[in-house]
Amino acid sequence: MDKILDRIRNVLRDFFVGAAYLEFEQTIRAEKVARQDLFLLLTYGDLLGVPILPPYYSLRILPYIFPGIASWKKRLLRERDLTELKGL
Repeated sequence: MDKILDRIRNVLRDFFVGAAYLEFEQTIRAEKVARQDLFLLLTYGDLLGVPILPPYYSLRILPYIFPGIASWKKRLLRERDLTELKGL
């Protein structure tokens, strides 16, 4: 009986801890994507038409960044409406 109560207590504790940290984790993931987008825009903005002189180091990291460039372009260039803007 004690094992069942301990297991129920652990399941409930894990559920409530997960519910408490869900928004925190989502915010961290969104911030990580935003910072990655900013970094890529500053280093490879010329791919999107932003007139930035690419430094030598951006060419050195290009092999590591190359697999994600297509999804980055789609994410930055897709149309957004006013309901998607968090800053308003």
